[in-house]
Amino acid sequence: MVRRRLGFWRRFAVVTVKPMIQVLTRRTWRGMEHIPAEGGVIIVVNHISHADPLAVAHFIYDSGRWPSFLAKSSLFEVPVLGYLLKAVHQIPVRRGTTDAVKALEAAREGVRTGEAVVIYPEGTTSREPDLWPMRGKTGAARLWLDTGAPVIPIVMWGPEQIYDPRTKKLKLLPRAKVTIVAGDPLDLSAWSDAQPTAQTLNEITDHIMLHLRDMLAGIREGTPPPLWTPKRPAAQQQATAQRPEEQTA
Repeated sequence: MVRRRLGFWRRFAVVTVKPMIQVLTRRTWRGMEHIPAEGGVIIVVNHISHADPLAVAHFIYDSGRWPSFLAKSSLFEVPVLGYLLKAVHQIPVRRGTTDAVKALEAAREGVRTGEAVVIYPEGTTSREPDLWPMRGKTGAARLWLDTGAPVIPIVMWGPEQIYDPRTKKLKLLPRAKVTIVAGDPLDLSAWSDAQPTAQTLNEITDHIMLHLRDMLAGIREGTPPPLWTPKRPAAQQQATAQRPEEQTA
């Protein structure tokens, strides 16, 4: 373990969260060596449960880095929790508003100053019926085009046993078997000189999500389906078309 100067609130988060994850899970972790020991890095993760941020935070912390998540802004409005999230340098995202762009700017600054920024490209827990990855939003692609930082893929399976978003049921026992795997940095060189057009951003995003899907298939030992596209009401689709900044987070 790399010795780090955490400060009071980060150390408080560690001693609060880490023992809880150790009690609730039986962990199989692989690939920590792929997370750079220092320097700005973009970490992209599949999202299957409200419980998985705690598990992946534990994984990244034990790899020697402090994770800075792009997290939905409503969490920052919860008393005590919101204060703690700000104190440990997490990044709020207000989807569907111009503040989503501000979150991307904060993430860009974090990467450029050497932080490990964690993004769920799907933007929410998977709506795919079997929790395979969905099509993602373009925030990670934009961040990579802006910074050129390595993009490290992480996939997990198991936190859905603790909280399943499909049934909305919490189950603390028996201990969930959680597998987390980090892979080699993604090869995005095909777009290294590309402009951030809609086509380029969508191509990079699909490349990221397909890679996460195929890595997850290695854990689940199943045949993955095509990337799933959630259906939205026509009114919401029209509103999204009028607010392209929603696609950034």
